[in-house]
Amino acid sequence: MVFEMCKEAKGANDEMVARAFPVMNKLFQRCAAAPTLSTASTGVLLLTILQFFLDFGEAVLHDADGSLKTFFRSCLSREFSDPIVAERTLEFLIANKTKILNCFPTLVPQFFPLLLKLIASNGDRLDKKFSEVLPLMMSAGSFLPLFLSLMDLPMLVVALEKVERSSGTLIGSSLATIQKSAAPEMLLALMDEAYTGSSIEDQSGNSGSDDSGRLDLADPMFLDLLKDENDGIAAKHWTSPTISSTLQAALNSPQSDRLKQSLKMAPRFLTVYFATALRDVNNSLLCALIPVAMSRYAAMFPDKDFSFEVRKKLSDFLLAAFQRSPDIIALLKKPITDRLGEAHGNPAKMELALHLCWAIGEHGAGGIKHKDVARELFENLELLLYENLATSRLGLSQDPGFDSMGASSRKSSQARLLCFVVTAIAKLATCHNELLPRARVSLAKVARSRTSDRRVWQRACDYLGLMNEPAICLSVLGPSTAQGNGPGIVNWSEGGTKMVAHIPFYLLAEQKGPPSHDFSYTDLLPAE
Repeated sequence: MVFEMCKEAKGANDEMVARAFPVMNKLFQRCAAAPTLSTASTGVLLLTILQFFLDFGEAVLHDADGSLKTFFRSCLSREFSDPIVAERTLEFLIANKTKILNCFPTLVPQFFPLLLKLIASNGDRLDKKFSEVLPLMMSAGSFLPLFLSLMDLPMLVVALEKVERSSGTLIGSSLATIQKSAAPEMLLALMDEAYTGSSIEDQSGNSGSDDSGRLDLADPMFLDLLKDENDGIAAKHWTSPTISSTLQAALNSPQSDRLKQSLKMAPRFLTVYFATALRDVNNSLLCALIPVAMSRYAAMFPDKDFSFEVRKKLSDFLLAAFQRSPDIIALLKKPITDRLGEAHGNPAKMELALHLCWAIGEHGAGGIKHKDVARELFENLELLLYENLATSRLGLSQDPGFDSMGASSRKSSQARLLCFVVTAIAKLATCHNELLPRARVSLAKVARSRTSDRRVWQRACDYLGLMNEPAICLSVLGPSTAQGNGPGIVNWSEGGTKMVAHIPFYLLAEQKGPPSHDFSYTDLLPAE
């Protein structure tokens, strides 16, 4: 009521605000200091007072930064699962988006773990509003931790449900109490492990027997998932000894509604995250994110539909990042070669290797000026090619992930990988002419190999034939960026004004005479 009166007042606005401010400030401090076990919710009232501080703070020289942090630490940390408080909090952040970005740019990135707990507890009812707030959470200090937290949103739901089963409702001080009581002991244990090499003892045996694959309250994975504030550290809890048992327990038990919703929300949030990153983030942060994204390609919550959706989002992001800045390929030569070396590990790692092979060839290993990088990546592609030609199984049978695949499926995966590798070799040699002799040798070995798949053999033969026509080869296999001009070279950005008959594609299939069709590239290229 006082807030509305101050908004409606005209001439006496500043005087009314000056008289109302001490009362509002005292009320805010009193509500924020309310006992943690109080059953009455103060969240909506505190948000109303915060709105008063933001609207009229300049008139009374009040900096709202401390009040905003007090709300997150004293109120939202206890009431994040309250549906009314959760919705009002997101609406408050959306309504004040511009002011928060300009005046308090570190606020939302600092408390993004708490907001993730909010959406994990309330489900897809707040999906759209959370997506609007998500870009506010991104800053230099939260960029990588936020990505990992979005990837682990289903694991956060599992942890919250564990707390709910152990301590009752999520509304209250249970999470803060757990974290404050366990953190000092865990810090000492981690320090001891770091300096002496001793392992952290498993304390789960003293916690009773509630459910299989339980999360120990003092486990670092548990503490990291349930933290309220961003500590700037990229979590590595997927290497935790308890992760496999926890995931197995989650898979063996029926999925709750919240877990099902989180499995659908996480890919959508990643879409918003990646779109914002590609639009607003500089290359330095992208170079930091890409190796982390590649490392998580095969490490995520083991739900089939979830894994498929998330890997698609990761692949689209990686290819879009390389398209935006091809130089990144040269800068990330080491992590890329490491991933190529893991192509035989499991189906997910093979899929990642396919995309990396395509990016290397499509962008010429970063461009014509990166000749040393191109040579090293070419050697890795050669090694991958020869390893695949030397064995029909590629060593895949050693991995449990491939045991469930039939022989025909393994053979198809091998042929698909070889097609990508052969194409990358041909495209890389087309961009860097000094590699052409080695490329001809590699492709000739594939063409002479009797064990290679028919599709791989045909592709190698086609590329060998193309290399005898340099102008056509550069047009078809050359990089999509920084391409020169010359006879037979097509500027693909002008595809809408060209005709298919302008390019002698019929040569590729060894057909005689002109093609039997004459349609525009606009029928093939997507409209902008």
